[in-house]
Amino acid sequence: MRYLSIYKAAETGVPPTPDHQAQMGKLIEEEMKAGRLISTEGCLPTAKGARVRLSDGTFTVTDGPFTESKEVVGGFAILRATSKQHAIEMTEKFLKLVGGGECEIRELYEAPPA
Repeated sequence: MRYLSIYKAAETGVPPTPDHQAQMGKLIEEEMKAGRLISTEGCLPTAKGARVRLSDGTFTVTDGPFTESKEVVGGFAILRATSKQHAIEMTEKFLKLVGGGECEIRELYEAPPA
């Protein structure tokens, strides 16, 4: 089964230290080699982003930063896990490394073979 893990945290504007980047790189490499991590990406600050909404047929675009948000999406990972509990355990390992925040885990739809 595949799961999407969406990482949310307060935006600090402080880039990770070289040591933290090395630790994260090690975790990513281990999980990818084991086949448990399919893909992962971090997001740049919200100041470089935009929110696009459609309501009553009208589009609204709001440029970042999104100061009204207590937490923003900081990145995502696509995990290969044997169960939801396994995906939770993988996510706990990630959160322990980053030191906080929240991840929303969602199982991804897999179409049946044709």
